[in-house]
Amino acid sequence: MKGLTYYIDKGNGHYEPFYEYTTKNVGVDEFYARQLCTYFILRGTQYELTSNEMHEEEEILVIKEIGRNYPGEDERSFRGMGVHIEFRSPDERDNFRLLSRIPCPTHFDVLRYLLKDVVDIPGIGQKLVSSTEIDEDRGVYVVYVKDFGEGV
Repeated sequence: MKGLTYYIDKGNGHYEPFYEYTTKNVGVDEFYARQLCTYFILRGTQYELTSNEMHEEEEILVIKEIGRNYPGEDERSFRGMGVHIEFRSPDERDNFRLLSRIPCPTHFDVLRYLLKDVVDIPGIGQKLVSSTEIDEDRGVYVVYVKDFGEGV
């Protein structure tokens, strides 16, 4: 694995390279973590993952633009502060309420949370995962969770 490239779907079968990482600036554990995120935030815009592909030594993520990213409750940047995960409500009506934040030693540790349908949030307990996100602007992974049996 030599690189990971986001391609943006421009419609009508047209895809353009959008954002790129190489193993020189990002570890393989981060490559895998990014591939598990449903959403990608960059420069105030939200994108949704539509396809996760491989071509020879290249990892390819195809995304489509959703629109402006609206900040959630109590957002803050983690740039230069290590790897972090936020757990938030998926409900826009309650401003994507922050439930918890945890630091992680590595992106490998984040993988455990991104792979699960049910996560055990320290101090809160088990919740059902509705989606996952990498917020490039703030340098944080976000796991959107809800109670069992809850709509949304």
